[in-house]
Amino acid sequence: MKSQHEFQDVSRAVAARAHGAWWSLTRLSGGALLVATGAVHLDLYLTGYRTIPTIGWLFLVQVISAVGLGAAVVTFDNRLVSAAGAGFSLATLVGYLLSLRIALFGFREVRTTAGELAGVIEIIGFVALTVFALRPYRLDAPAGLTDRGRHSNGRRRMMVRSARWVCVVMAALAGVSLGISLNLARTAAPRAGGSGVVVKFAEVHGVAVLTNARGYALYWFAPDSSATSACYGTCAAYWPPLIGLPEPATGVIGKFATIKRSGGALQITYDRHPLYTYVGDSAPGQANGNHIKLNGGWWYEMRMLG
Repeated sequence: MKSQHEFQDVSRAVAARAHGAWWSLTRLSGGALLVATGAVHLDLYLTGYRTIPTIGWLFLVQVISAVGLGAAVVTFDNRLVSAAGAGFSLATLVGYLLSLRIALFGFREVRTTAGELAGVIEIIGFVALTVFALRPYRLDAPAGLTDRGRHSNGRRRMMVRSARWVCVVMAALAGVSLGISLNLARTAAPRAGGSGVVVKFAEVHGVAVLTNARGYALYWFAPDSSATSACYGTCAAYWPPLIGLPEPATGVIGKFATIKRSGGALQITYDRHPLYTYVGDSAPGQANGNHIKLNGGWWYEMRMLG
């Protein structure tokens, strides 16, 4: 029959293995979440984001970095590698939140399922990798350690405990910020417009482009027909349709008409193309949506006939 000491030794060994398995699972989960956010960005890149200036190659860099860091986290049982992965997840989330609120490199993000999924993955990944990177150090000091060494160990443990609280606050702020930003990013459906929607033109990069009354460039969507818009839902959030009855300004030539959208609103057309603005244009004189493939087709600035 085993002695009490032998039983305690076996119990400690089992507990140590279970404890080690828990930390390994946490690390592997964090690495998998990094790869997952990279996969979401890869899907977006391949389905159109690659055509967006600057944003396209940034998405590609994100994909490569996410997969590379994820592989490193899974391969190496290292605090610094996990901390780097946590920082990358948080930085990616911050970039997404900024693009929801302002035009980032000429691109304005809207609320989408893919964006929500990526945001949640990045927060959970940040938490998992932070938990692993800041896991407790051994409380027992190695034999023969000097007083100075013991003091250094104690200070290190105190710094880790403080860092944990900082990361808890950061994770909470990230979650709240994501929720608020997604709520503010809700966009209303196009309303039925009245008469007198002014359409004018302006010189944008040396080309006469149609604009709305505020001077924002107007666009047309290749999949549209002369009688039907193919842009609804998330697409219409990126590309708000020009609603109402047209009132061309002096000097604007060409044929204007309207089509009826599914909700009953009248959308203005020009040269048989339904017209839209673009959320990525933050000021008059911009045409950031020109010649990009997004939401199922190519978009082009609406040049005035002449």
